[in-house]
Amino acid sequence: MAVSAFGSWHFLEPAWLLALPPLWAFALWCARRRARGGWTELIDPALLPALRLEDARRSASPWPLIALGWTCAVLALAGPAFERASTSASRTPPDWVLELDLSPTMEAKDLAPSRVARARFALADLLHAARDARVALIVFAGEAHVVTPLTTDVANVGALLQPLSPSLMPEAGHALGPALDAALQLLQSGGSRAGAVVVLTDGCDDWPAAFAAAARLRAAGVALHVVGVGTEAGAPQPDGAGGFLRDAQGGAVLTRLPAERLQRVAREGGGDYATLEGLPGLIAGLQRPPSPMSAGLGAPAGLKVEAWRNAGYWLLLPLLLVVASLARRGWL
Repeated sequence: MAVSAFGSWHFLEPAWLLALPPLWAFALWCARRRARGGWTELIDPALLPALRLEDARRSASPWPLIALGWTCAVLALAGPAFERASTSASRTPPDWVLELDLSPTMEAKDLAPSRVARARFALADLLHAARDARVALIVFAGEAHVVTPLTTDVANVGALLQPLSPSLMPEAGHALGPALDAALQLLQSGGSRAGAVVVLTDGCDDWPAAFAAAARLRAAGVALHVVGVGTEAGAPQPDGAGGFLRDAQGGAVLTRLPAERLQRVAREGGGDYATLEGLPGLIAGLQRPPSPMSAGLGAPAGLKVEAWRNAGYWLLLPLLLVVASLARRGWL
């Protein structure tokens, strides 16, 4: 809906007006050249009636109309504006970077059918809830690997989940810190103005590096959320070769979920910690409209944004009439 203007008539793209003087000069030069010339400059005037060639000076010159058409076109491109229009402000949804732990411990079966299988199901739920957000996927073990960069093609990301397993990783390990740094680099290189990182993991071997990387994410305005995969009771730790790790006494080494340390990682990253059972609550928080004070976000809901309305389209009608008039036979 239009509201009253706060200024006089002006042009949104005034640089286009610089094209008018040379166009007018060219039209004037062509009109004068036509007036001086014609067939009489090439053929004796006494022969013109016999040859039945129309004298150019007897027909109307098209150049005034051509100049008028050029003027209408340039004025339309310059964007004349004299009133404002108000529209609802939009909000850019934050980008999500999803990280999946593919270390050997994710093959533990304290969660049926396995930790990694349940984590893939959780990732599918997150992708389903992404809506209009751009989503990226990173997997990590001894090092981090980008599966997909930031994209709105959530279906394509979901199609890549099923093959993901610890056996695909070229280097065994449990390095969470480099994976968090990779997520931050991915958001920055993707031009993200607001983002969130969600990590599905059962722990790590580099806690100091993980705490420091989480703090860097928070300092960059990115919230880090951690989803703990596993149980505190634990399960025998797979050795990656179909068996289980054994201690010096021959007993099975248990892998337990370090919930307290993962909660600290989430706190350092300014986000939340949840188990797989609490994932719906975490998803609801991710879908909640972020605070307008967050970096790069739009204004609160209900805010209207005013902008000058381009009225150049009104000049299209006279431009079409001029073009139609120029269709007269013999002018061009």
